[in-house]
Amino acid sequence: MTDILFRHAKEADLPAIIAMLADDALGAKREDNSLPVNAKYLAAFEAIDRDPNQYLAVVEQTSEIIGCLQLTFIPGLSRLGMWRGQIESVRIASSHRGSGLGSQMFEWAIEQCRGRGCELVQLSTDKSRPEALNFYGKLGFKASHEGMKLSL
Repeated sequence: MTDILFRHAKEADLPAIIAMLADDALGAKREDNSLPVNAKYLAAFEAIDRDPNQYLAVVEQTSEIIGCLQLTFIPGLSRLGMWRGQIESVRIASSHRGSGLGSQMFEWAIEQCRGRGCELVQLSTDKSRPEALNFYGKLGFKASHEGMKLSL
């Protein structure tokens, strides 16, 4: 895809971002796509926007938001103080899936991580999304660790 723009998300982008987060079987169960935007999303956006180690990105084409992702730059002591880039909340508008946009988004995200001095890029994905697991594998990601979560 050409003529796309990657940029920091603005508060005005939240309805489009939330709509993409809600546009699959898992998201439909856990997101609130109603308007006005739920105050929890606004508070989360403000926290992300204030934090220099967070980058909430949108992909725009002709003034339409067609993708989003969140990058987190994580300092650590292990591996000689290595920084990691964490990629989360990757979504593509349903009208643009299968267009190659996902690969472009990951190329861009990985470059952002390199630019911040990260030596490793990591992500997690729900085990119920086998197509996502296959896609990430084709990009060179390895299922090297077992992730665990505890809901509070």
